[in-house]
Amino acid sequence: MPGPGSGARLVYVPARRFRLTRYFTLTSLAAFAVLGAALFFLQRGEVKYFAGAQSEQVEFVAKLQAELQQEQRDTARASLVAVHEAGHIALTRVFANALWSSHFAPLVAQAKTVPLEACRPPAEVRAGGGASLETARQACIARVRSQVGALPAFAGVDAPVRALMAGTKVFKIKVYDLRGLTVYSSELAQVGEDKADNAGWLSAVAGKPASELVHRNQFSAFEGTVHDRDLIQSYIPVLAPGGGIEGVFEIYSDVTPLLRQLDAAVVRTAATGARNEARLQEGSAARQREVESDSARFLATIFGLLVLTYVALLFFVRRGQTIIDQEERAREQAAVREQEWHRDKMATLGAMSANISHEVGNPLAIISGLAEEIGRWRTPAEINPEFPRMILEQTSRISNMTRRINDFASAGRDTPELLDINQLVQAVCDFLAFDRRFHGTPVDLRLAAGLPACQGIPDHLTEVLMGLLQAFEQTCEGCGVKGGQLVVETSQMGDRVTVRITGDCPADAKTCLFPVGDPRLESARLRMEAMGGWVDAKGPAVEIQLCAVAAGPAADWPA
Repeated sequence: MPGPGSGARLVYVPARRFRLTRYFTLTSLAAFAVLGAALFFLQRGEVKYFAGAQSEQVEFVAKLQAELQQEQRDTARASLVAVHEAGHIALTRVFANALWSSHFAPLVAQAKTVPLEACRPPAEVRAGGGASLETARQACIARVRSQVGALPAFAGVDAPVRALMAGTKVFKIKVYDLRGLTVYSSELAQVGEDKADNAGWLSAVAGKPASELVHRNQFSAFEGTVHDRDLIQSYIPVLAPGGGIEGVFEIYSDVTPLLRQLDAAVVRTAATGARNEARLQEGSAARQREVESDSARFLATIFGLLVLTYVALLFFVRRGQTIIDQEERAREQAAVREQEWHRDKMATLGAMSANISHEVGNPLAIISGLAEEIGRWRTPAEINPEFPRMILEQTSRISNMTRRINDFASAGRDTPELLDINQLVQAVCDFLAFDRRFHGTPVDLRLAAGLPACQGIPDHLTEVLMGLLQAFEQTCEGCGVKGGQLVVETSQMGDRVTVRITGDCPADAKTCLFPVGDPRLESARLRMEAMGGWVDAKGPAVEIQLCAVAAGPAADWPA
């Protein structure tokens, strides 16, 4: 801050501007970036979700087709077994009608004489038997086979069976009695075997046919040994004419060609399913590409709209910033013009005061000198002694008025210096006393003694005091009650010097408040901010605060 007498001018310092464009740009960019990122990740999440759903659908269809193929294969094999089981039942009846009474019934009856107990050791013996037990069992079966083969009815069975089955798909026939003994087999080496523990024989002897599909790498058939064949094995009960079961047939028929056809159908179905799955995957991939393309277009559209919105908002904000800057510049220019106008006014007032002091002061000095001279050399009898006194009194009055005008005008300087606040306030209030408006609203000065000097511009502080006092005077005059006054107090609190202005209407105890929205208050604020001080309206009073920069009373500082 320039010191007194430096000659530097304190120019108007504008208030800090609100940078609308800057704050909008930073805030909106951050908001748009967060919004864009959220939209991007949400959209990518939807694309990934769709891809996952497509993949799960393809996997589900593939699993469904595999289950359907397996179900088709199982159903076809079960149907094949069921159909051939029905055929075997019919074939058993044919055998029974053709050969049972004449050939098999006598053989079954004669086989009852063949003992089987030696070939059926107890369970605890079988559990701990081993190779020696199996050897003994095979030897027992061989003896039983020899005994069955020696029966009279056995020799006449094999030829008619082979003749009856010639040219059919039946590969083997076996006949069991009700003990599970194999009394006949088209594979003679199996005669004499014990099937009492076989699940198929147990089901048939209970009256329920049992069949299953089996595969044999090598099989002994009527025509000889065959290889790699699929067979339907059935256990069929032989019903007696009067009811009951007389024996059990075991029949093997070849279904290899049919099973291969079924497998080929399953393979074709699997191929069709694979093609359908491939088409489904291709369609899924195409839809995924469409979704990704749509997502990209959607994001591009959204981002484009965001950019357009941002550009439009930025245009309006920049336009608003331009208007704000223009208004701020206009306000600053008005403040500068006001400063210049006030400075010119005060300069003119100062020149006028100097001229008045010169033009009026000199004649007054002459008149005063003459009056003094008259008082010295004229006798009381020659002149009224009151005339000199009256001349001196009036000349003193005129001199005092010109001094007060000169003091006020000399306070209007526009360079920063150390100020005696009490002296400046006194000069302004004395000058306003000449204003007829203040004749009905006197100013009550309450100046605190020993105030420190403050750095400031006399011209600006004079203008602030005059504007605020005039605003208060208009308010007090509007109260409509005579006897109102303005109280101007100075005080010190810490390193601050305060000038407090209050308007009172004591006649009816009504307080004169500072007019709300008066432009002189804002002008005062601008002036004081330029000097490092401030103005604050507090209830019925307005306070002007300045920072003290000198220790000790301002009256002790040199002018």
